[in-house]
Amino acid sequence: MSALPADPQQLADFIARHAVPLCLGALGITFALAIAGHTTTRRLWPAGTRTRVQIATTGAIFLLCALLLFAAVASAVSGDGRLVQFDHALADAMAAHQPAGTLRVFARLTHFGDTIVLTTLCIVGAAALLAGGERLLAASWVAAIGGNSLLNHSLKAMFERVRPLHEHGQTWETSWSFPSGHSSGTLVAYGMAAWILMQLLPARWHLPVLLGAVAIALVTALSRIVLHVHFASDVMAGFASGSAWLTSCITVAALFRRRTGRVMQPSGQRNA
Repeated sequence: MSALPADPQQLADFIARHAVPLCLGALGITFALAIAGHTTTRRLWPAGTRTRVQIATTGAIFLLCALLLFAAVASAVSGDGRLVQFDHALADAMAAHQPAGTLRVFARLTHFGDTIVLTTLCIVGAAALLAGGERLLAASWVAAIGGNSLLNHSLKAMFERVRPLHEHGQTWETSWSFPSGHSSGTLVAYGMAAWILMQLLPARWHLPVLLGAVAIALVTALSRIVLHVHFASDVMAGFASGSAWLTSCITVAALFRRRTGRVMQPSGQRNA
């Protein structure tokens, strides 16, 4: 690849022309960050050792960062600044440069975030958790997915941003664009699923579960840009709002589990 161009229009063209390798590179970098974060967390706080103060403090920090990111993106797209100009340049470049085969692949990957898929996942997951006697986790699971859906619809109605034009026929969206519901939905649903599974499964499964959730959330989000059904800033805002809601749900659930004693022990077993 050539050196990264500095001009916004040239940068948009560069990204569109190299969409697939850039997506793979983003996935690799995110995997590396997830592995590093998981390893660091296990060393700092072995399973079951975090106090309620540590849980609340960590949650508050992540929540604040997510809210600040959302506020920054929302402010940037409220006018006609450089981010908005880049959004339109990238959407136009994706429409001009993506071959039909690439669009077909990403159109299938984007189904991870479809409403029907997340709704089915929510119902099946809640039923499985209730059958296993995990009422708190079941309630947290439903609150995460259902609450994020309500939040996203509210934010879309608030900003009323029109989507970029997409006429390739691989997928079609008619709702408001900002923030991306597929991005926030997959982040919350698969992120919450990973956290719940990490409470119930032995430690050796934690990293594979985490990486699986990361892969689904990131690939789905990137598919929205490649398919140009969302602007890049829509996806950023979706990740930010989803991160804020996911952090809130996990923090509350973790605090309740700590209070009731249902936390993972180093051996991978839960207390009664």
